[in-house]
Amino acid sequence: MSTTQQTTERPWLIQGGMGIGVSGWRLARAVGRTGQLGVVSGTALDTVVARVLQNGDPGGHIRRALAAFPVAEIADAVRERYFVEGGIEDGERFLATPRMRADDDCPAQLLTIVGNFCEVWLAKEGHSGPIGINYLEKVQLATVPAMFGAILAGVDYVLVGAGIPAQIPSLATLLTLKQPVTAEVTVEGDDKPWQQHFDPASVLRGVDVGDLRRPDVLAIVSLPVLASYLNRSEETRPDGFVVEGHTAGGHSAPPRGPLRLDENGEPVYGPKDIPDLAKMAALGLPFWVAGGQCGPERVAQARAAGAAGVQLGSVFALCEESGLDPQLRRELTERGLRSASVARNDPAASPTSFPFKVADLPGTLSDPGVGAARRRVCDLGYLRTPYRTERGGVGYRCPAEPKVAYLRKGGAVEQTEGRQCLCNGLLAAIGLGQRRPHGYVEPPIVTIGQDLGFLPRIAPDGAPYSAESVVRWLSSGVSPAARP
Repeated sequence: MSTTQQTTERPWLIQGGMGIGVSGWRLARAVGRTGQLGVVSGTALDTVVARVLQNGDPGGHIRRALAAFPVAEIADAVRERYFVEGGIEDGERFLATPRMRADDDCPAQLLTIVGNFCEVWLAKEGHSGPIGINYLEKVQLATVPAMFGAILAGVDYVLVGAGIPAQIPSLATLLTLKQPVTAEVTVEGDDKPWQQHFDPASVLRGVDVGDLRRPDVLAIVSLPVLASYLNRSEETRPDGFVVEGHTAGGHSAPPRGPLRLDENGEPVYGPKDIPDLAKMAALGLPFWVAGGQCGPERVAQARAAGAAGVQLGSVFALCEESGLDPQLRRELTERGLRSASVARNDPAASPTSFPFKVADLPGTLSDPGVGAARRRVCDLGYLRTPYRTERGGVGYRCPAEPKVAYLRKGGAVEQTEGRQCLCNGLLAAIGLGQRRPHGYVEPPIVTIGQDLGFLPRIAPDGAPYSAESVVRWLSSGVSPAARP
């Protein structure tokens, strides 16, 4: 088989990657079965797999995927370490998973590879539709092993945002060829990036997996200027772009120019933050428009402007196959039917310093009382930033960790204000929150787009709806030949 992506008709719809675990394998598979691009979130899949196994792996899905992993001894070790028949007791703490470090022999790499393999393998099981995986450039330490696990499972697309994914196209090519790679990791306090080395042979251990297929790489950008920058050379040029507006859920790019906040404390965006789609089309690469694009007429408008189609997240986050906790999903739907916007674009919540949409729901970290009652702890560390220590080593810090620890590591106190632990909060939003002493369970944090105007059209009575029904509804915005 060729090491390049097979030539097929491009999807007109991308179901956006939503982490942690909101766009899980069930949702991505449901969309992929329609012929459109289903996307799993690639964030924290090591912890997701480990906690599902500790919950007893209902349905045996993770164990089925582990049985397909090409290196049996690695899969067996994961199963033996984390699987609990019947699940752990109520209130029992989940086992800790190893945290990613800049070391080349970091033990967290193997579980990351396995987690990404399982998620993609399950999403692709039983159909031939396209499946992608979404990564955050900010989570640099995990990207290479995560992407290799996804490639081993036959992922069709890799989508990367929350930064400048200049390395991803060349890394995807080398990993597909099973060649050693060197990735650059930003270390605060260093003029030059740290070099992270990874050799696929150390994972495969002599197992012949045959030729692998290179996924298409889609860079998620906010404006044509970044797309033009990535398009400047073959090494950094992706296979396409997703142009994401600031109303999309999750992280979004900050406004251009000095940061100004409105009366609600949200960043103020202006005309300079509206992407020029004509400039995107002039680059000659396919692109999809994201952020407030839900509706057949929006699909038609995007395609008329030269786009291949649209990427949508929120409408899928609220459908039946979503990984979001069902009760939270119902509450969001009910609130969305009463008000088209239930999310605040919080400039401080995310440790990444990117604005982050936080849904206003009681019992979640958006509730001031819930947030104030939570004791700061950083035991997952996906959003930690490597920094150069005074002794010349590499340390790791996160502005959402305990303030004393962050300050001891050289962080500035103003960076800690308003920060929320997205790692623990987002895992709790999919029912995998850590259990703490004295019966305390990590509270969820929920993210959703700021435009929920689609709800009265697709679920006017608040009844559950499927991912397939979303695709059918939207398909009237494309030509008959492109419909599922």
